Amino acid sequence: MTDVVTRPEADETGAVATDDAPTLALGAGGDEAGTTEVKWASAEPPRKKRRLALWIGIPVAVAALGAGAASLMLIAPGTTVAGVSVGLLTPGAASDAISERLQNTELVVGDGDAVSSADLGAELDVRAIAESAFETRPAWNVTQWFGDPISAPITIDAQLTAEVLREAAPSLYTAPTDATLAFDAGTQTYVVTPAVDGSGVDPAAVEAGLQQAFNDGAATVVLDDPALAPIPANTTTDSAQSSADVLNAMLDSAGFYIGEERTVPVDRAVLASWITLSTTEDGTFEFTADPAAIQPVVDTLPALVARDAVNATVITNTAGEHLYDIQSGQAGRALESTDGIAAGFAEQLSTGNAVYPLPVVETQFQTTALERTIDVNLSAQRVTLYENGAAVDSWSVSTGKQGAPTYTGNYTIQSMYPMQTLYGTYRGPNGEDLGPYVQPNVKWMMYFNGGQAFHGVYWHSNWGRPSSHGCVGMPEWRAAQLYDWAAPGVEVSIHN
Repeated sequence: MTDVVTRPEADETGAVATDDAPTLALGAGGDEAGTTEVKWASAEPPRKKRRLALWIGIPVAVAALGAGAASLMLIAPGTTVAGVSVGLLTPGAASDAISERLQNTELVVGDGDAVSSADLGAELDVRAIAESAFETRPAWNVTQWFGDPISAPITIDAQLTAEVLREAAPSLYTAPTDATLAFDAGTQTYVVTPAVDGSGVDPAAVEAGLQQAFNDGAATVVLDDPALAPIPANTTTDSAQSSADVLNAMLDSAGFYIGEERTVPVDRAVLASWITLSTTEDGTFEFTADPAAIQPVVDTLPALVARDAVNATVITNTAGEHLYDIQSGQAGRALESTDGIAAGFAEQLSTGNAVYPLPVVETQFQTTALERTIDVNLSAQRVTLYENGAAVDSWSVSTGKQGAPTYTGNYTIQSMYPMQTLYGTYRGPNGEDLGPYVQPNVKWMMYFNGGQAFHGVYWHSNWGRPSSHGCVGMPEWRAAQLYDWAAPGVEVSIHN
């Protein structure tokens, strides 16, 4: 059995205070008191663990993590955009590489000078293409390594290309001829000289050649015999004709108007002399006019426009209804000022409008109404004309004889003819049929009741006695007087 010696001051864990020296009784030896000082040996240091594998593994892990992270940011190896290698590049670096290749690609047309893709306005959405390449072909996806080239469609500025190549290869270009527009004094119209298209290198062929060079990784592409395309004129025939139509319509209607009346027409050649034609950048025509050129005509307007009012005279029936104008009324008018007319007309002409309304002051006319009626007295064999209730004339007539009477009643004149041939049947005293008759060249016919009418008579002069077949006959000169005095709608009273 082995005794374990412990220090009396030791705690339960065996820890010892360093300032106390324990003693141990040995039975022999030692000092006179029989005690011997015992010193505790220092504890043996613990062995260090072997960490070599850990220090070797850290760089490997870091490298592995770096490779994994890189694979998350790079495009798959072997990836090309057209003819540009972008494998193991970030999208930003890929964009730069594609842009540099495009900028360094040149084009030579025929025997002309070389031009760069930038000169042609070549464009390629490099950022979108690079990002798309990364999204579809990330480096971590080994199945996408060394895939087919990614297309990169190039576009060029057709207009800029035409301008650049016109200077670089002038022998391949024929300039177009614009349509023209001018006033022709012979026809008094505006006529068009058609446009003639030019020709030049087809921009589509240039774009295709530039694309092929880019795809092949070539720095320069040469188009020895490029396709040509028409170059349209800036001012087309259609555009010129459209303007000619507007101008010719202006010539047809040009003038100074009062209402719907073209009071003062403007001569076609004069109007053309006022108008100046020019073309805009887009090839359309503009019209301008000089107010100073218009002013001399404007100065003549007051005298040409001025007129006095003309009073109206009309025929009415007893109800006051208008039947006929003996004299049509016309308002008086005056142009009190010509200020601003020339400038206003010039502005209108620039918009294609040659109808200028004049600001006149009008004087209204007065109207005289003549209420007219015709009275036929069969007993007196007389016709009397009444105007506004007063008799104005009267004369003898010949009405229908026995067997063919003029029928009494109130009528109106229905129709009027300056001359007719009359056809009818002779009637005996009792109305019997005595055979047909034909009376040619009867003047001043005025029908009021079916076939009964007022008219002139040249074949007898039995005035004041019934002698007709129902009409009211009278001398031709009187019939002419009545024809001029009456009108359709004038009331007729036939009575005994």
